Amino acid sequence: MSTLDFILLISTGLVAGFINTVAGGGSLLSLPVLIFMGLPPAVANASNRVAIFSQNIFGVLGFKSKGVSAYPYSLYLGISAFFGAIIGAKISVNLDDDLFNKIIAIIMVLVVIVTVFSKKTVVGASLEKTDIKSTVIGIIVFFFVGIYGGFIQAGVGFLIMAALSSINKFTLVKTNSAKVLIVFIYTLSSLGVFIMEGVIDWYYGLTLAIGNSAGAWIGSRWSVRTGDRWIKRFLVVMVIALSIKLWFF
Repeated sequence: MSTLDFILLISTGLVAGFINTVAGGGSLLSLPVLIFMGLPPAVANASNRVAIFSQNIFGVLGFKSKGVSAYPYSLYLGISAFFGAIIGAKISVNLDDDLFNKIIAIIMVLVVIVTVFSKKTVVGASLEKTDIKSTVIGIIVFFFVGIYGGFIQAGVGFLIMAALSSINKFTLVKTNSAKVLIVFIYTLSSLGVFIMEGVIDWYYGLTLAIGNSAGAWIGSRWSVRTGDRWIKRFLVVMVIALSIKLWFF
């Protein structure tokens, strides 16, 4: 790895970690960068989880340092997503490479379209719902969120925020604090699958993790909503370019 590659990965991780923590979609940046740097899509997908794992450790610590937590509710959802992620990760490593490329291309384009054209959800200080009914619904929903997250991390933050805001009526800050713990827990299982399958490039993954961790620490303590127009435009360009590359070449 050259010095420029190292700097690119650290910088990408810093931005991705921040975006992932304050909202979601950071992997829509880091995953294409890993692929464009020469990693096969399946290896890039697996190596990105090393950074995601490290990122969410610092995200949890950052929110905790500010006294923000959704524990133990987020633990229940994380455990449910943990088992779903095993299924998702297994699917991703067993797919034919060409089919996997096309699925990634389709998913990433759909996530970006939804992100760019959907109306922003403003979560207010409404009454939180963590009763038995909401908890059961949440556990079921997050099992499937875990399957998606285990398969491909990109865009899962938006799904988590949508679920927590609609089911539990959490504030934005509390939603993000729950999100980082949930992702940390289910990443344990998906990362375990990728390690056993031997599809992780540790050099790239650990380098990216340095940037992701720093970005998550900053993002969790800053605790503001992302969504700057230039970031969305950049992500759209990156994902369209990646999708064309994966689909046709």
